[in-house]
Amino acid sequence: MSLSYEKSLEKVADRFERDTFDLMLFSSSVTDLNPDDALEIIELICAKCPSTLILFFAHPGTLKIAHQALRAGIYHYSALPVSDEELKLLIETAVDRKPQVGVNLLLQSEVEKNTFESMIGRSTAMQNVYQQIRQAAATDIPVLISGETGTGKELAALAIHELSERTNEPYVPVHIGSLPTDLVASELFGHERGAFSGATSMRKGCFEVADGGTVFMDEIATIDEKMQVSLLRLLETNEYCRIGSQNQIPVDVRIIAASNADLTTEISNGSFREDLYYRLDVLHITMPPLRERHGDLHLLVDHFTQLSCSTFQKYIRGMSPGFISCLESYPWPGNVRELKNVIQRAVITSTGDILERKELPPRISKFRNEDVKVVVRVGMTLEEVEKEIIARTLEHTSQNRTQASDILGISRRSLYNKMRKFNMLSKK
Repeated sequence: MSLSYEKSLEKVADRFERDTFDLMLFSSSVTDLNPDDALEIIELICAKCPSTLILFFAHPGTLKIAHQALRAGIYHYSALPVSDEELKLLIETAVDRKPQVGVNLLLQSEVEKNTFESMIGRSTAMQNVYQQIRQAAATDIPVLISGETGTGKELAALAIHELSERTNEPYVPVHIGSLPTDLVASELFGHERGAFSGATSMRKGCFEVADGGTVFMDEIATIDEKMQVSLLRLLETNEYCRIGSQNQIPVDVRIIAASNADLTTEISNGSFREDLYYRLDVLHITMPPLRERHGDLHLLVDHFTQLSCSTFQKYIRGMSPGFISCLESYPWPGNVRELKNVIQRAVITSTGDILERKELPPRISKFRNEDVKVVVRVGMTLEEVEKEIIARTLEHTSQNRTQASDILGISRRSLYNKMRKFNMLSKK
């Protein structure tokens, strides 16, 4: 749960554009409070942040605005003054009744602010990638992009092309791994009529089509020895021959290659030429896996949710803490591509306007981080075991009681009572 205190309405709006809050205490006793401005902020938060419950505290002379706030959608209002005991009860009741929602639509602006050439991320790892892309775009040298499947290697290649001086020339992607081995040469270099069985007409290859522009070759590690030699010659001479021809064709292309395999290992295995590797690896960009992009998961989830809602004409206003907890715990071996597919599936299969844990595939909904362990020693009482489990669960959720109660299968009020019983409230 995020905590904040602001006296300026402008700062309130700014905070909601950067964070999500479970509860908002709004007091008419705050100085410099213009009633019309206050109501405008309340209406904005009620409309765009349905996960936030608003408790409005009003002086007798400001009850009119409290009534207007009620119509706008606040949870409750109370006349000032309010005793500490009454305030505590109001907050506990509000938290227990809080809708299980995790989306703040004002955060969509965060997606826009953290988008770079179709890539979304504000993590340090991605900021480093953006800087390398800018450096690559300022030159015309070959680039090798490495990274696990689904990390966005093709997006990085396209960004380099779009930011370079070749941006108005063709960009031709070739997914070599998806092509039959005997068709790779024809796809890249083209062929003459009659060059082989089925070649009924001349066909231009990707390099000829992309003349003046960029060729992106994905899964470069899958090309065979003969193709490696042909590609090396093109890099050295800027010329090539179509299959079935001896005529050299000059070409001006920028080559960007990508691989999810470690090419140095492939060289050691004898399956990839070392000289070709050094020709391609003039500038190397490594795309970080999603599990190392700290702070990017929620941005991507928000983006893919809105994108899926628009595509499939669905309305999703939030996500349950259990849904979010599963996403945060899962290591995402398929990276951003896997996350996109999971969110798309969840939106399609959802029967309500809140995404629940049941909308996630079993590999995610049932995943448990094996690094999180609870040590139970012989001689511990059941209460000591229970306290240890609660402590480790709170530690796992960064002290988020809503997520912890969902994982433990108890209500937030029950968790609060147990924490009070075990003298753990000071840890919140």
